[in-house]
Amino acid sequence: MAKAMVYTFLAIAFIIFFLSPSKRHDHHRMCLNRRLAHKVSFDPLVSRIERSTDDKGLSKNITYVPEVDDAQEYFQDDGVLNTTLRLMILFPLLDNAPKDGYISAKELEAWISQQTIDRLSYGTYKAMFWHDKDGDGAISFSEYLPQFSPKDIEKNSMAHGDAGWWMEQFKNADVDSSGNLDFNECKDFLHPEDSDNEEIQRWLLRDKMKRIDDDHDGKLNFSEFLLHAYNIYKSYADFENSPALTPTAEQMFAQLDTDKDKKLSVEELRPIFRYLHPGELFYAKYFTRYLMREADDNKDGYLTLQEMLNHESIFYNSLYEDDDVYDDDDDDDDYHDDL
Repeated sequence: MAKAMVYTFLAIAFIIFFLSPSKRHDHHRMCLNRRLAHKVSFDPLVSRIERSTDDKGLSKNITYVPEVDDAQEYFQDDGVLNTTLRLMILFPLLDNAPKDGYISAKELEAWISQQTIDRLSYGTYKAMFWHDKDGDGAISFSEYLPQFSPKDIEKNSMAHGDAGWWMEQFKNADVDSSGNLDFNECKDFLHPEDSDNEEIQRWLLRDKMKRIDDDHDGKLNFSEFLLHAYNIYKSYADFENSPALTPTAEQMFAQLDTDKDKKLSVEELRPIFRYLHPGELFYAKYFTRYLMREADDNKDGYLTLQEMLNHESIFYNSLYEDDDVYDDDDDDDDYHDDL
């Protein structure tokens, strides 16, 4: 069965590859496919086991971990997770608004989004545990980034990854200007793509602008937009609706160019911020659409338990693939690479 799951996923990857109109567009479609497979959690039990094995430095393979409560009953004698049983257990938990024997896209997205929020919160708690050296429940700049000396901070270099660059983002996240990050501020700092903090969003867009603004005039002309931004947007927009409904590059540029100066500023790029800097919650929405498209056999807009069991591999595809297969140089991960 595991081989069949792998082949199914590879077939999906091949279809996405085949339909892509350009190499750059293909790159971002494959990135989307990779994220859908590995960056979005469906089953909280799998997440708990992954956290336990990660904390202990064990293999990432999903096998029974004694420290994870109530896990043993869901594993077969060969140590493989019984995904059929798990789906049967989870179905009534998803089916709640209303409880009618069907799972709507809204119910599925609410479930997956909550798993994503739990994942982000766990990552934040873990970071604070390791970096809060004085135990005051908050993290200072020097606690989180001790590699920067007072001299580095005073120099205030704004080059990507330097002390001034990080300090600007730290101050953006430090909403109350206390000089320390509490839990929510730390979550925004660690996961800026998922933040609603407008200053953080502008900071990310300014940083991207520096790397794609070929003539260094602080704005994107149409050629720069087409080369560096539009195909990223289109990859997600095509998946979100259909290619026929996605605006052309010319239409999108005109829509964003509110002052009609034939160039796009950082502020004008904000409407497509989530496309240029997709976060975990953004991918949760797309993962929901992916699951609905693949598992809704009769295309009525709802999932039954039988439909989910017919396609259980797509709900658990991260169990059968190696993350290294999908390694790429997507600059959407640059921020986290620096962390």
